[in-house]
Amino acid sequence: MSIFADNIRFLRGKRGLSQHAFANDILIISRDRYSKYESGRSEAPYEVLIKISKYFNISIDLLLTVDIRKYPLEDILKLPDNRIVLPVVVDQLGNNSIEIVPQKASMGYLSGYSDPEYIENLQRITLPFLTNGKYRAFPAQGDSMPPFKDGSYIIGKYVENINELKPGNSYVFVTLNDGISYKRLISGNKKSITVSADNSFYKPYDIPFEEIVEVWQYASGIFPEDFEPKIVDNSNIQHILLELRRDVTEINKKLFQ
Repeated sequence: MSIFADNIRFLRGKRGLSQHAFANDILIISRDRYSKYESGRSEAPYEVLIKISKYFNISIDLLLTVDIRKYPLEDILKLPDNRIVLPVVVDQLGNNSIEIVPQKASMGYLSGYSDPEYIENLQRITLPFLTNGKYRAFPAQGDSMPPFKDGSYIIGKYVENINELKPGNSYVFVTLNDGISYKRLISGNKKSITVSADNSFYKPYDIPFEEIVEVWQYASGIFPEDFEPKIVDNSNIQHILLELRRDVTEINKKLFQ
């Protein structure tokens, strides 16, 4: 019996699923085919491994190499190895390749992020000043990501451990409910994090840890040709400060009268 066979039988039992229900409803394969994986008579192909990994939210590495029955199931996500290892691809000059998730492919990112074929087909660029990490560029969408707008790309550096997140920093969050979103971290607790858009029109909201698929820390941006940074009107700010000064002066006069 293999570790993988023991693990999937254990996890299926924890969810209260029969072999038939798990095989037909979740994996979309026959019960007979699945039963061979649990008995160790056959090895699961990578597409089935990916489905099992996503369903139980446990990395393929752990499923294949660690007897997870020895750990409390609620602590599995805290194990440092419970993550998908992303290979760092470099060009002929040794520069990190940045994978570009195009607008058309972004809708399928949730189902393709762990598919080697999907990632392999993404276009790549290199930026010499981005080193020592795994980088990926995501398309900006909507008006909740200033200064990014449609046509812009947000380059993120892969965050391996959620404990590395720092309040005040911006991240690309890939979640089961929202897909790809660019947000600023406000705070966190044992069960969730609170994030907000840089556009003050949108209210902060919580993201439960179990919904988070990937996190990429903001590293750089790619803007369209017609991009124009927002110009701050200093004269208007000075006018506001003068008005405030006059108001304070008036208040002081009334207090001492």
